[in-house]
Amino acid sequence: MNKYKKLLLSLFLDAMGYVSFIIPGIGEFSDIVWAPASAYIMTKLYKGKEGKIAGAVAFIEEAMPGLDVIPTFTLMWFYSYVLSPKKETVIEV
Repeated sequence: MNKYKKLLLSLFLDAMGYVSFIIPGIGEFSDIVWAPASAYIMTKLYKGKEGKIAGAVAFIEEAMPGLDVIPTFTLMWFYSYVLSPKKETVIEV
């Protein structure tokens, strides 16, 4: 997946996490469903050890009251593509 498409998807998924703020009282219930779903999606978007750690962080962030404001997917994209980008191997002929 193109890194900019992944960024747009990450922004969308973080917005989905904010839906619990829209309807008072439903937020806690939606977090019960969204926490494991966001963890699963995170591990599928970002492979390897980093993806597993990010999945655990996403689960905790969504499950704990008051932490929903953290844009976990976008922060993981920033970490993956800005802070520690993978160097692509270039074969010269």
